[in-house]
Amino acid sequence: METVERDYSDKGVGFYYIYKALAHPEWNGYVTPFTLQERLMQVAEAERTLGTRFTWLCDSMDNAFKNAMGRAPNSEWVIDENNVIVRRRDWSDPAALRKDLEELVGPVEHPTQVADLDMPTAPPPKAAASDVVPRIDKPGRMIPLKISPALADSPEPFYAKLRVEAERGVLQDGSGTLYLRFMMDPLYHVHWNNLVDPVQVKIEAPEGVTVTPNTLIGPKVDAAEGDIDPREFLVQVTGATDDTKLLVKAHYFACTDDWCRAMDNQYVVNLVGDRDGGFVINPSFRKRMQQMMRNRGNRRGNRPGAKGGGRPGAAPRGPLSKAVGQWQMATQLGDNAIDAVMSLRVQDGRLVGTWESQGMSMDLENLTLDGDQLSFTRRVQDMVLTFKGHIGGNAIKGIYTGPFGELKSTGTRAGNAAGDTDKKGGSG
Repeated sequence: METVERDYSDKGVGFYYIYKALAHPEWNGYVTPFTLQERLMQVAEAERTLGTRFTWLCDSMDNAFKNAMGRAPNSEWVIDENNVIVRRRDWSDPAALRKDLEELVGPVEHPTQVADLDMPTAPPPKAAASDVVPRIDKPGRMIPLKISPALADSPEPFYAKLRVEAERGVLQDGSGTLYLRFMMDPLYHVHWNNLVDPVQVKIEAPEGVTVTPNTLIGPKVDAAEGDIDPREFLVQVTGATDDTKLLVKAHYFACTDDWCRAMDNQYVVNLVGDRDGGFVINPSFRKRMQQMMRNRGNRRGNRPGAKGGGRPGAAPRGPLSKAVGQWQMATQLGDNAIDAVMSLRVQDGRLVGTWESQGMSMDLENLTLDGDQLSFTRRVQDMVLTFKGHIGGNAIKGIYTGPFGELKSTGTRAGNAAGDTDKKGGSG
């Protein structure tokens, strides 16, 4: 995208990035801001770390622009001099944009290459140690909830940002698990103080609603005097309704290299799903998944007679066999790739499968194989994603379609999965 800007900015084309709600809070440590000022601080961070020459615009706190323009997280528009949208994509595509501008403005004789760019990038801030507090396991799919910080009650920023997610049952029948995560905001270069008592949390619920436990104490950390790891908790809630509001009170110490302050913050949690809450990618998940796939490849890869190896009859035969196996998948989301393992096998004469990503395992629905064309749907929180792709040998590539538009997804087969052999219908 930066090469396109270099080639067309001198031809009267303006290039703008628009800051919207974070699609993946916690990525590189950044968390959902509570105020417009914090959004503008994140814009400044993006300029600092990316080194881009684009002009940045910032959406309002109610995400008015995002809602008006289709809610896609990485969309792209070309607007002419008459303020008419002449090109629009739900997923930004620099190559396609360049072709658009060749048609609309004219070709460039010597297009800029990525190697020609000299962008002054910088790493995200890191105020203290990390990876010293073990992460907890969330119970499967959860939905982010709307949070209203009691900003008027605090003369200082909320250094610890709260994120709350709920099991679907909480929103459907009022009972289930809530996940609470407090994370230090890197915009303020603060960290937890492990030399004093850990964070203390109190949850107050209205009459008829029970939260267990309602008093929480963070972990005692001896590995470092300060750290930036999240403080996470799981609680059970019963008797909740659509208009239930929980008051969460947190007492903690926020520190920089120059000062340390005791903080008492209050947050109102609405038991309503937050459409702009984004999806958290666990930073440790990618490492675990890659190591798991390497281990599988070492055990299964080319060992004769092994499951998925070269021995005839080791894998199901028939038209479905071309899809059977463990596929290491990567779905492109902006500049990042979300890793996953797709497991396909034959059971009772039909293809079934699961998708493992971000610590969750999801069944594949409407799974079909028509020749080399594979298609299925899967659910992530309240979103339904549709995949359509092509299998060629041990490679697969396709497109995910959902509320965010289209995402490219590719994969390679790491080893065949075992399938049932149906005595009547065969294995495939």
